[in-house]
Amino acid sequence: MYATRYVEIYDRLMRNRRKDYAGEAADVATVVRERKPDATSLLDVACGTGLHLEHFVGLFDRVLGLDISEDMLRSAKEQIPGLAVQQADMRDFQLDARFDAITCMFAIPHLDSPAELDAMIACLVRHLNPGGVIVIEPWFEPTEFIPGYIATDVFRDGTRSIVRVSHSVLDPTRADRVLMQVHCIEADPASGLRDMTENAQMSLFTREHFETAFAKAGCVATYSERPGGKRLWIGSRRPATSPADDVAGDGHS
Repeated sequence: MYATRYVEIYDRLMRNRRKDYAGEAADVATVVRERKPDATSLLDVACGTGLHLEHFVGLFDRVLGLDISEDMLRSAKEQIPGLAVQQADMRDFQLDARFDAITCMFAIPHLDSPAELDAMIACLVRHLNPGGVIVIEPWFEPTEFIPGYIATDVFRDGTRSIVRVSHSVLDPTRADRVLMQVHCIEADPASGLRDMTENAQMSLFTREHFETAFAKAGCVATYSERPGGKRLWIGSRRPATSPADDVAGDGHS
């Protein structure tokens, strides 16, 4: 789990990368309402510091952010007034509610195996209203990963400068797992230099892994390449065939 100080730098880094989070959130809302026009509720799983959530709150009537990291959720709540959050593991959680839409943006590689992907998608489907929509952003497929890949970010945040570098290699014991080391240096006029290192394990899933996981969960899924190069897996839960199918959780839609 990320340290508190790294969470702050991570959030500032992602915001300074100038990603179009508002545009991505709007595209997700379009995807959802193409399949469920009356969608009013959304659960953002592994929401992190709320980079997409702050835009989802203006697109859906009821929004909940879920993440395993208390520090990530604290950051999200500080930046999004009135945000509802739940601390839980995306692989296995139980909420007293279901949703018209469930999203998971970029967090999938933190799962360890296809079995965990199966469990996570099954858990999402259990929290989905009949006819609801799941939107998942994947990471690299195994054939796309570049061993030894180095990423570099340099940006100024007010009077501070921050440098982040990462180095990623394939796990020598598993061809479907990436070992990533991230090193950050922060230069501040008052406190001087501070540095921190984080190590992460990231999984490489194939399209077949996603297709199998959705099928096991009883969900019809499609792979979609969106404007701007974004790739999404879109799963739709089959509509209810009887009133009993539409009764679960706290009855919210």
